[in-house]
Amino acid sequence: MDSSSTELFNIWGMSVGPIEIAFGIYLIFMLAIGVWAYMKTNDSSDYMLGGRGLGGAVTALSAGASDMSGWILMGLPGAIYFSGLSESWLAFFLVVGAYLNWKFIAGRLRSYTEIADNALTLPDYFAGRFHDGGKWLRIAAVVVMIVFYGYYIGSGLVAGSKLFESSFGYDYNTALFVSTIVIISYTFLGGFLAVSWTDFFQGLIIAISLVVAPIVLLVEYNGLTGITEGVQRTGEALGKDNLASFTAGLFDENGTFLWITFLSLAAWGLGYFGQPHILARFMAIKSVNTVPQARRIGMTWMAVCVLGAVFVGFAGIAYFGGDFAASEYKLLTKDEVAALNTSQGAEKVFLLLTQALFNPWLAGFLLAAIMAAVMSTIDSQLLAVSSSVTEDIYKPHIRPEASETELVWVNRFVVILVAAIGIFVALGDSKNVLNLVGQAWAGFGAAFGPVIILSLLWKHMTRQGALAGIIAGAASVLIWDYLESLLTVAEKTNEAGEVIQEAQYSLFGLYELLPGFIIGLLAIYVVSKMTKVSEQTANQFDWYSNEFKKYKS
Repeated sequence: MDSSSTELFNIWGMSVGPIEIAFGIYLIFMLAIGVWAYMKTNDSSDYMLGGRGLGGAVTALSAGASDMSGWILMGLPGAIYFSGLSESWLAFFLVVGAYLNWKFIAGRLRSYTEIADNALTLPDYFAGRFHDGGKWLRIAAVVVMIVFYGYYIGSGLVAGSKLFESSFGYDYNTALFVSTIVIISYTFLGGFLAVSWTDFFQGLIIAISLVVAPIVLLVEYNGLTGITEGVQRTGEALGKDNLASFTAGLFDENGTFLWITFLSLAAWGLGYFGQPHILARFMAIKSVNTVPQARRIGMTWMAVCVLGAVFVGFAGIAYFGGDFAASEYKLLTKDEVAALNTSQGAEKVFLLLTQALFNPWLAGFLLAAIMAAVMSTIDSQLLAVSSSVTEDIYKPHIRPEASETELVWVNRFVVILVAAIGIFVALGDSKNVLNLVGQAWAGFGAAFGPVIILSLLWKHMTRQGALAGIIAGAASVLIWDYLESLLTVAEKTNEAGEVIQEAQYSLFGLYELLPGFIIGLLAIYVVSKMTKVSEQTANQFDWYSNEFKKYKS
């Protein structure tokens, strides 16, 4: 599928049609915001947190857009398309986790980061919260960020490359480098201000696309009943009878409830408490009083996007399932239908629906929404890790006398370096978007989530406990993931002589975020009980508690 049939002109051998033009206008607009923000960036505080001046709407949509990534337009619709509505439980628990993060963490973190030496980054907050005169707490946090952002940024680049590859027919590697250059450019130039404002507009584009696409699909099928009937026909053709069931994936063929599956889906909600690029938005909001407004806007945006993404994946089953597309719509060949019915191929369902349903000019805008989802997450992640390397490693331990201008340029250099790591991960293209996101989400959720929660709620948490929690949480995720790949899959030969894989030791099939989060909590509690909180840290916590009580949440 490409736009060659609507070619308007040709540049250097490349076909240019309405989709390419609409997409190009979007990219130019994003770069223009980067240039504008560059002119307003005066020091490292501006570059890293925009001078703590974000309003409620910008905070809400930029936090949401930086959260969702390519997952909302590729990973989630693809999971629904491939496995049915039972995959929507993951989305439900994410919404719950996001709400709890806004409700109980956002205001408290905004308040405490200002009290804790006006912390600009997450590692900076940890050091200020626990009066860490040494460097190990900062270093541990930065190392975790570099490791897991490699996976995260790689997942976004895979999603962006699939977009260019599917929509414009570009080679995967070429698409990878083009999308990376655009993202680096405006992050490099404008820092947090550029990232937040581009994320705001990208959040609007994502929401519009996930409202427009379901409306058109409902009209196409004369309502939800027509779509459901199409899904049932597809299920019969493919031998999948439970595509329209919300609970099918939670029970095995004997009707036994799959606790491991359910707990794994629920665990995704815990990840919100430890994502540095989302927590940075809370730190940058104008004041604690702005949080309730931002929460309402952000949660409304998320609900609209999640429902739209689930609907797109569900309707895609009816539209493209089985031989339905090849025989009735003549949109895909049988080979293309077969490719779409794989876990990785299914992630292109929104791309294909957009090109099939819409005028090329509108399709270009909607396809830009996917790039918006990808870019809005990668730019935030690049900035989060570059800010931490600069503020928590370079400034205190390498060049304490560095000027503000020098720190801004170090930030920009690290942006390029971390993007290169992401490219290395993405070049493999061995995993789908959801799997790569899952690894990074678990790593941050387990390493930082327990530390963030207890640091804001428990007066007697110590510096040693925080360090133990970060190390234990991150290590648990990596070890659990390794044990899962080592122990949960075994090969055997079935009656037909085919080599198949089946699960062993089902406990290790549990999503690694849950055991990692629990181990992190236990490590913090046990080590904090074995050590003593300093008087300075305890007094600061009391001050923070009294200050926060003044605000309405």
